[in-house]
Amino acid sequence: MIDLHLHTTASDGRSSPERLVEEAAAAGLTTIAVTDHDTVAATREITNRCAARGMRAVSGIEITAIRGGHDVHVLGYFLDAAHEELLAFLAGQRQERIARVEAIGRVLASAGLVLDVARLVADSKRQDGRSIGRPQIARALVEAGHVADTREAFDVWLGDGRPAFVPRGGAAPERVIEIIHAAGGLASLAHPGTTAIDDHIATLRDTGLDALEAYHSDHPPEMRDRYRALARQLDLLVTGGSDYHGDPAHGLAPGSVTLPEDDFERLMAKASL
Repeated sequence: MIDLHLHTTASDGRSSPERLVEEAAAAGLTTIAVTDHDTVAATREITNRCAARGMRAVSGIEITAIRGGHDVHVLGYFLDAAHEELLAFLAGQRQERIARVEAIGRVLASAGLVLDVARLVADSKRQDGRSIGRPQIARALVEAGHVADTREAFDVWLGDGRPAFVPRGGAAPERVIEIIHAAGGLASLAHPGTTAIDDHIATLRDTGLDALEAYHSDHPPEMRDRYRALARQLDLLVTGGSDYHGDPAHGLAPGSVTLPEDDFERLMAKASL
């Protein structure tokens, strides 16, 4: 069983790398990729712990790009997690994330929802390479009693178009694809069914996009099949996974969505070229 979309505490997941590997093993997964947001901080530990359990770890990442003021997430696989250009780029991405979290904190405070954003930022900086984002703000809102759960935090305050939504700065998807390729990786458009940029996918393919994430917890069967068909039409590969975060409002359990073995074999074949 193969799950190529998992998150740890290195970004916005709730499971440590150690715990995530144990959860993946308990779910019967044999191959995993941790795709933390804008960081590869957990890559080495995940690789070592998977090896100790007889599992295969694929180096991965989920990088946030920006198109038209909206997030476009690009997954990277089989990349060199020590690549200098990649690491420099990701450091800039994390600085953008800190600036955005601080801006969101100011907006919430002006609305009477006071949080200790400085502590969240300090915690992120204290753990080298850790990435911070809106999910940490959502959890802080829950802990402070301002909302019932993280889903309400996004629906009422943090989601696109809500009062505390702050647009993100960042690189275009084409630049992110370039960075992933520079590090020797393959680039896949994450959860395209939630990104709503179908009209741009062919252009991204022309600039180097390698795959579409057809299998995802937010893709019902008809959507999964539609993106599989689009991938065939555009001569793109297919990726997939649960997008597990350890948060009931974000993703399901490890292995709840998996990638078929033959699709993974095609990814490996291209990665080895």
